[in-house]
Amino acid sequence: MPNLFHTIRYGYRKFIQPKRARIKHIFFRVLLIFLLALTFECVIFNFKTITTLFNKPIDLSEKINLPQTSDGRYVASVAQNTIEIKDINENISNIYLKLDKNQDAQEIAVKLNFTDSGHSTYFDTTEYTVGIPEVMMSSAAPRSQYFSIQATGKVKNLQMQITGKDVNYPIYIKSISINETYPFTFVMWRFLTAFALIFLIYIFRPKSSVYKIMMVERPIYTKIVITATIIIETLLVSAYLLMGSNLVGVATSNYNYGEWDGVSPINTFKVAGDNAQQYAELAKSLTKGKLYLEQEPPEYLKCMPDPYDKGSRDELQKQTGEKYLFDVAYKDGHYYVYFGVIPVVLFYLPFYLITGQNFPTAIGVLIMGILFIIGISILLDRFARYHFKRVSLGIYLLFQIPLIACSGILYLFKFPTFYSLPIACALAFAVWGLYFWMRARVTEKAYGWFIAGSLCMALIAGCRPQIMLVAAVAVPLFWRRFRTQGLCKKSVTEFISFVAPFIFVGICLAAYNYARFGSITDFGANYNLTMNDMTQRGMQVARILPALFAYFIQPPNLTGVFPFLNPVIFDTTYFGQTIKEVTFGGVLVCLPVLWILFFMKPILSLRNRIRKTHTIAGVIGVLIVVAVFVAILDAQMAGILQRYYADFSFMLLIAAVLLAFIVNENIGKWPKKYRNILIVVLLVLVLISVIYSVLTCFVIETGWYGDVYRWAYRGFLRDILFWI
Repeated sequence: MPNLFHTIRYGYRKFIQPKRARIKHIFFRVLLIFLLALTFECVIFNFKTITTLFNKPIDLSEKINLPQTSDGRYVASVAQNTIEIKDINENISNIYLKLDKNQDAQEIAVKLNFTDSGHSTYFDTTEYTVGIPEVMMSSAAPRSQYFSIQATGKVKNLQMQITGKDVNYPIYIKSISINETYPFTFVMWRFLTAFALIFLIYIFRPKSSVYKIMMVERPIYTKIVITATIIIETLLVSAYLLMGSNLVGVATSNYNYGEWDGVSPINTFKVAGDNAQQYAELAKSLTKGKLYLEQEPPEYLKCMPDPYDKGSRDELQKQTGEKYLFDVAYKDGHYYVYFGVIPVVLFYLPFYLITGQNFPTAIGVLIMGILFIIGISILLDRFARYHFKRVSLGIYLLFQIPLIACSGILYLFKFPTFYSLPIACALAFAVWGLYFWMRARVTEKAYGWFIAGSLCMALIAGCRPQIMLVAAVAVPLFWRRFRTQGLCKKSVTEFISFVAPFIFVGICLAAYNYARFGSITDFGANYNLTMNDMTQRGMQVARILPALFAYFIQPPNLTGVFPFLNPVIFDTTYFGQTIKEVTFGGVLVCLPVLWILFFMKPILSLRNRIRKTHTIAGVIGVLIVVAVFVAILDAQMAGILQRYYADFSFMLLIAAVLLAFIVNENIGKWPKKYRNILIVVLLVLVLISVIYSVLTCFVIETGWYGDVYRWAYRGFLRDILFWI
C-alpha cells in the first residue's frame, strides 16, 4: 500500500514534472515582479528617507514663542496659534512639527510662510502668483508631521499659523526641528498595490500569452482564472466599503467599537439621520400590518395647504421647533417610503423578524454589489464563449475589469446608504436577468430560464423602476425565436413563462401602491418632502440638454493634488430649479473605454457580414438608446447626481464590450504589428477609465469617511503622497 511519500512522488511525476519548465518560468517571473515591487516600496516610495539620510537636524524648539505646560509641551490656542522663529539663517529642506500624541485626534492645517534669499518679506498668493499652500497634517499620524519646503537659498525667518477646519484647541506641540531624516515606512497595502499593478502590466502586455488562451478552447482553465479574479475583486471592494466605517452600521469589539454594546459579538446601530432609517421603520410597520411609517408628522405639516413647499416647511420648522422627516413621501397625514419596497422584503423585514434589530444598509449594498460583480462577469463570460469564437482570456479580463470599476458600483460602495441600496439591487437584478435570458436563448426547454430572467427584470420595478427599461433587450434577443416558432404549444408556454413573472410582480406592486395612494401606478415619488415640490415638477424639455451635457460630455475638473479630481462646475441657462449634487464629469469624456461606441456603425457592419442574424447589433442599439433615455428620466424626475450614473453606465459599457468583441473577431488576419498596436490602445483606454473611476472614490465628500475622519484619512494620503 503506497505511503504518503509515494503519493507525493507520484503526484510530482504525474502533474509537476511534465510542466517543470513552465512552472519555473512562472516562478521566476513572479519573483522578479515581487522584487520590483519591493524596490518601489523601499526605494522609490521611501526616497525621502534616502535623500535625507545624512541630514544634520537642528532643533528650533527653544525659539517657539508659545506658552508651555509644566511638562514642557507648547500650547497653541485660539488667541495664540502663530509660531514665528527669526534669524534661522540655514538651508532648510524639511520641517518636522512634532505634535504630542496624547491629545484629540484631528486634522490640523499649518499656514506656512518664510523669508529667504529671494524674499525679504513674507509672501502669499497674489493676482499673478500662488503662495505657499497650507500643510495638512494629522495629530494621530506622525508621518504627516514632516513636510518639505522649497526655499531660495537660506531661510531667515519662519512663520507657522496652526489652524484648520473645525480644529479643537488647545493643540499641544512637542518640538520643532528642521532638516530631519524622514522615517522609513514600509506600507503593506502600498507594496501590494505596486505588486498588483506591475503584475497586471506584465499580464496585459501586447505579447503576453494570456491573449493566446482562448475561452472556447480552454474552458476549465479560463473559468478558474475568472473565478479567482472575481474573488480578488470582491475582497477589494469589500475592504473599500468597510473602510468607510462611519457608514457601515455594524459594530464589534474592534470595529466601530464606540457603537459596540459590549455584550453581543456583533450588533447594529443607526447610521445618518432619522430619514435614513425609513427602510428599517417600514419593516417594523409591515410587521404591524401598516404600510406607512409609525412616526407621527408634526401638526403644522398636516395643516399646511401645500406641505411640499420646502421654504414654507422650513419656516414652520423654525417657528415650532418640530422637525419633519426629509426625503420621505407624505400623504394624508402619514409618512410613506417612496423608494422601492423590494429591499425591505429582501433584507430589512426578515432581519427584523429574526433579530429584532435594524438591518445594516451598507451590508445590503455590499451583498447586492457582489451579486452584480458576479452577474456581470458570468454574463460577459456567456457572450465570450457562446456568441464569439476568438475571445481570449486576456481580452475577457481586459474588459471585465472596467465593466465593474466603471459601472458606478464603486461609488455606491463609497456611500452605501439607503439611497444606494435600491440602485445596487436593480443593477444586480438587471445583469442576472440578462444572463438568465441569454441561457434561455440556447436552451430547448427554457421555461425555467425565462421565469428566472423575467422575475429578476420584474423585481427591478420594486427597486429602481427606470432601470427596468433594460428589459427592452428582450426584443432583439427573442424576436426571432418567437417569430420562427409560430403559434404552438411550446411557443405559448415559453411566452407565458416569459410574461408571468412581470404580471405577478406587477400585480403585487400595483396592490401595494393602490393600498397606499389609491393608484396602481403611483409609487409616491411625487409626494416626496425634498428640495423642490415634486407634485409640480413635471417634465420640462429645457432640462434635457443640461442633463445630457452633465451626464455624458462634461469634461472632468482636474487638479494637481491627489485624488486629482474636483467636482465639476455646473452652469445652465435653464431658468428654473435644477437639482444638482456633486458630479465629476460625463461618462463619454471620462471613460475613454466608451469611445468605441463612436465607431459603432462600421464595427456592426463587420458583424453583419459574417452573421445573418442581427441579434448582437439589436442588443447594442437597445442598450445605447435605453441608457440615454434613463439618463433623461433621471434628470427629469430627480436631477443630476453622481450615484445616478450607475443607472445607465453599465448599459453603455456592455455595448462597448460587445463592439470590442466584434473587432476582436475580425483582427485575426491583421498583421501582428497592428494587432499589438490595437491592444496597446485598448490598454490605455481601459487604464484611464479605471483610474478615473477609482479616483472618484477618494475625493473627500460630505459624510464620507475622508470627511468624517479627516485625521485618519490624512495619514492614508501621506502614504500616497510620498514625495511631500
